[in-house]
Amino acid sequence: MKKGKVSKLVALAMAGMMVLSGCSTGGTQAVDKNEETKTYTIGISQLAEHPALDDARRGFEDGLQELGVNAEIVYQNAQGDIPNTVSIAQKFVQDDVDLIYAIATPAAQSAKQATAEIPILFSAVTDPVQSEIVADWENVGGNVTGTSDKAPVEAQLKMFKQLDPSIETIGIIYNTSEANSEIQIKEVEELAPNEGLKVVKIGVTSVNEMPQALDSLLSKVDALYALSDNLVASSVELVSNKLIENKMISVCAEESQVGGGILITNGLSYYELGKQTAKMAKEILVDGKDVSTIPVGVAEKTITTVNETTLEALGLDQGNPTLKDAVRVGK
Repeated sequence: MKKGKVSKLVALAMAGMMVLSGCSTGGTQAVDKNEETKTYTIGISQLAEHPALDDARRGFEDGLQELGVNAEIVYQNAQGDIPNTVSIAQKFVQDDVDLIYAIATPAAQSAKQATAEIPILFSAVTDPVQSEIVADWENVGGNVTGTSDKAPVEAQLKMFKQLDPSIETIGIIYNTSEANSEIQIKEVEELAPNEGLKVVKIGVTSVNEMPQALDSLLSKVDALYALSDNLVASSVELVSNKLIENKMISVCAEESQVGGGILITNGLSYYELGKQTAKMAKEILVDGKDVSTIPVGVAEKTITTVNETTLEALGLDQGNPTLKDAVRVGK
């Protein structure tokens, strides 16, 4: 049995004894006080180091602090190696942590395989149903829920024509090992014709393949759409430099890639998504809410972010309506 559950049962038993002795009000207050002051052990399993996933972790940690949740964080990074996520999850189960926070799809899948008892929260997962992490977006069932990084793809595809009406073909480079990327590509291919766009895609398996694959892809397209893909995110400066060399517009799925040099997004903030997930952690650990009753969350807001350095390098019109009210980064 989980440590947290044991503590709750002990506290409840003590409260019950006080009720029998005529101290009902004081007993309830004692339970609440114990839950508020308890320190919870939370294991964080992160697939790789790059800005988006780092932001999801920082947002979660800051969110816990803002919510007053006392947490001892045990952070493990798999360094992009999926088998490492299995080992990390098994170690967290062995150590009987109070909750596992899994960042990115492979980390969440490994955590789910490791335990059906310990509560698991995920983030940076695009489609947790297709990834077989939860049964349903609303009725998750089991011990796993979290927040999705599903991007507003339709709005993002509209940005290409808004920035340059002559764009007809967009390119996508992606990691063939990421289920998240396959899901995003399918959605882009379904929606792109509605925006008058064709899609050319190329898959890679490692960072080493990126330069040659990019050269091939960019020779065939007018612009690039950067998915929320861990391999692309890890190579974002390489990708953005190639795009600037080719004087090519780029739109991405989330804001951290704009910080790395991609031109623009109307997307989510992984930091805010992490804070949103922290609220779920409080509901589970402090408020005692059943994990299976908490639906998967999506980003509560999106913002337009533009990289001003890339904007100037491409020589684009600063007065374009798409840039109005955009958050500017990169200078």
